Amino acid sequence: MVKRRLAYLCLQATREGQASYAHVHEIIKGLKRRGWVVNLFEPSYAKVYKIINPLKRLQEFLRVQLRLWFHIRREKIDILYIRWHFASFFTVLWARRRRLPVIQEVNGPYEDLFIAWPWTRHFTKFFIWLMRTQLHMAEAVITVTPQLASWVQKETNHDRVYVIPNGADTTLFYPGAMIKPGLLQHIKKPYVIFFGAFAPWQGIETMLKALRDPTWPETVYLVIVGDGVGRKLVENASVHTERLIYIGPQPYAYMPGLIANSIAGLCPKNNKGQRSDTGLFPLKLFETLSCGVPVIVTDFPGMADFVRENSCGLVIPPDKPEALAEAVRYIFENPQIGVEMGMRGRSVIEKKHSWDARASVTDKILSMLIQHEEA
Repeated sequence: MVKRRLAYLCLQATREGQASYAHVHEIIKGLKRRGWVVNLFEPSYAKVYKIINPLKRLQEFLRVQLRLWFHIRREKIDILYIRWHFASFFTVLWARRRRLPVIQEVNGPYEDLFIAWPWTRHFTKFFIWLMRTQLHMAEAVITVTPQLASWVQKETNHDRVYVIPNGADTTLFYPGAMIKPGLLQHIKKPYVIFFGAFAPWQGIETMLKALRDPTWPETVYLVIVGDGVGRKLVENASVHTERLIYIGPQPYAYMPGLIANSIAGLCPKNNKGQRSDTGLFPLKLFETLSCGVPVIVTDFPGMADFVRENSCGLVIPPDKPEALAEAVRYIFENPQIGVEMGMRGRSVIEKKHSWDARASVTDKILSMLIQHEEA
């Protein structure tokens, strides 16, 4: 059997503990399991937990893509998979000249760029053109929500769009997972947990305000895991209240124990950047439920629908700290209901939403495109 070869370009720095890291590496792992040879091309600073200035990031984008181009010239590559990024434009043009099929994976709308790179907002039309053109030229586009797929179809006026949501590694993330010994000294029970990148839309301020709300149970701690632009806010808050435990970013393998020992996982996203318009299926939703832990989510399409349909958590209005505090109190005071919610969540993740199932669908799409190109 001839092995199929895929080059994966991810110009976003994915770091352990972030959703993007799990998404990229779990899909790669699943494709390799199905016989693919996959080479990942990402910035060298992806493994460094510090802020890189924009100029150095742009220089690294060029270096990574040059390395990719040399690799493709040396090796026979069947398909190029790109995590959608404004700076991958020239690689898309280059691949088109070589008749190399390109898949674009889209995880959010244009506004994500303007939030992450504020200076690009001064050139909005140019960057939208840059990114829309890449979607036009792609042989196929993969999105993580149905709403995002509809948005891509409207932007490109083509229907070569597929929906493959986030998932969970159900073997790694399971009920009863133990906290790693090195972290035990830092954790106090009972606690609720938030983990992931501290992006502006994650609801960090909502959680910190909820923790100060009189409705929040006095004996329940808030454990926060991750890093990002809101780190200073979290660190400063942890100085003023013992109920906030911030342990920074943690290795991917450490997360199951931290999640499984909590009484609930928090996902209090807001609508900054109008991200909810394209649906929300955050990775933390799937990984929390895979551990048999209920989730508290804000009322946005995607995750709120999922929680309601499967009765696996609570839905609250966005930007309402008092509602979050009340939801935490409800789960704390009704532990059996919380356990039942978590177990229902675990059941549905096992049956329908494992990363292996996501990789299987991805494999079928990639194989179909290659067969079409060869026909």
